[in-house]
Amino acid sequence: MEYRKIDKLNVSPSLLGFGCMRFPEKNGKIDEALSSQMIKIAIDGGVNYFDSAYVYHGGKSEEFTGSVLGGYPRDSFYMATKLPTWAVKSLDDAQRIFGEQLSRLNMDYIDFYLLHALDKKKWANMRDLNIEKWGEELKRTGKIKYFGFSFHDDFECFEKIITAREWDFCQIQLNYMDIDENQGGLAAYRLCEKLGVPVIIMEPVKGGSLAKLPENLEKLFTAVNPEASPASWAIRWVGGLPGVKVILSGMSKAEQVYENLKTCGELKPLSDEEMSVVEKVRTERVKRVYNGCTGCNYCMPCPAGVNIPWNFTIWNNYGIYENRASANWDWGIISEGEKALNCNECGACEEQCPQKIAVREDLKKVQKQLDALKKKEGA
Repeated sequence: MEYRKIDKLNVSPSLLGFGCMRFPEKNGKIDEALSSQMIKIAIDGGVNYFDSAYVYHGGKSEEFTGSVLGGYPRDSFYMATKLPTWAVKSLDDAQRIFGEQLSRLNMDYIDFYLLHALDKKKWANMRDLNIEKWGEELKRTGKIKYFGFSFHDDFECFEKIITAREWDFCQIQLNYMDIDENQGGLAAYRLCEKLGVPVIIMEPVKGGSLAKLPENLEKLFTAVNPEASPASWAIRWVGGLPGVKVILSGMSKAEQVYENLKTCGELKPLSDEEMSVVEKVRTERVKRVYNGCTGCNYCMPCPAGVNIPWNFTIWNNYGIYENRASANWDWGIISEGEKALNCNECGACEEQCPQKIAVREDLKKVQKQLDALKKKEGA
């Protein structure tokens, strides 16, 4: 296993981190036998970084992960988990949740503690509640070792957060498709590198969307390396960035653990030839979008309450990746009031759209296609 020293923290996490949000399930619950086997395979292969959160697996991930890791010396691994920022309305909430997390994990301290999924609104709330000072107090008393955050917003927001204080680390979504500034992208990574903030990567394979490619695109990879899987290309792309210290993978099969161990055992960054192939694959996938929405938000707020950019993001992502599970998940969490069906065809959005998109007609297509997809899943 490759280990990447974080000099400012004096720790050496494994390049491959075990993401504890996609354990295999049985009868709607974590398949403990199979998941325990996967964790053992990972540890035997050199993995020492485990990443959970308060909400993963309906709140059961921390408890299960802690029970398995309890069989190993506490100083042999790093435990990361996250404060659900959206659920914190007071400092008392944060303290209560943190206490629950220590109890669930059955641990005296947490190595890497994150403010979960920060965006503009959540960050403002954390500042109002003085959660940063609370995090520093947790460090001072030894309840956590390192304080950081995970992030889901644009680069402008990321820049404000990362420069607001001295963070021990941060966790960002980055892969060869998510390079623009909608999730912070490469600009966020480069700013971290400039500031000396260690980077933990989530979604290196974009929730599995980069693990399986259309045949014509996969052939571009196999022509160069017939032995390498699409997932390994994605992980090597991220691993080629020197500021990346851990690459998280939410594995749900033992085979995925073995494959990722092989890739990260002695990671070989992509060659110039391989990088050019990845760029070809990226370009071809981007062409599969259904419309040209850039998420600029000029169409917002919608008088009827429709979250137009979000509807189009879900729709376009399905066009690019054909990942039914991901599309159904996203379509399931958007509120009914924000869905396309609420459009009253007033046309205000089209007057503001710089891309000249036929918003009203496309919203009809979104609703019809994603509803049909959801219905097909339930059939």
